[in-house]
Amino acid sequence: MSEGGAWQGNWLVRLYERVRERGFDSLTAFAEARPTVPLHALADELGEDDVAGVQVLRGLLTEAERRKQVTRFVRDVLVRLLSQHLPDGWPAVLDDSSRFTVAQVLAMWASFTPETHEKRVDQAGDTLLASSPPPGWRPLGPDDELLRTLLPDEEV
Repeated sequence: MSEGGAWQGNWLVRLYERVRERGFDSLTAFAEARPTVPLHALADELGEDDVAGVQVLRGLLTEAERRKQVTRFVRDVLVRLLSQHLPDGWPAVLDDSSRFTVAQVLAMWASFTPETHEKRVDQAGDTLLASSPPPGWRPLGPDDELLRTLLPDEEV
């Protein structure tokens, strides 16, 4: 997608029109129907030439803030990043290559995290690196048991 096209006109109105055209009443409902699909792929589904992943991210965060479910949103973003970058699940061994990939995922996750949750995300990332999940662990949604342990649903 050309990024310029995504920012032409009222992108927020366009985003929600596309969501409704697909039979969903919210961007969150659209995304929840595809819990492991990366943000850029959700954007492509909504408009390959005029919707960007960052717009989907922003819309999902806004809806999560309204519903007071930002922690769930933060877990959701990690699920999508893990699915995209570790499609076979958590590596059995954190050698140099896999550790680098995991570190990239955790860094992206932190960069997509609202300020209110940065400290908790840093701690969760440290925990994942210090005591790796079982090999092949691949959360299928934001309500994954391990993720809920790392980031419980309390709002900060």
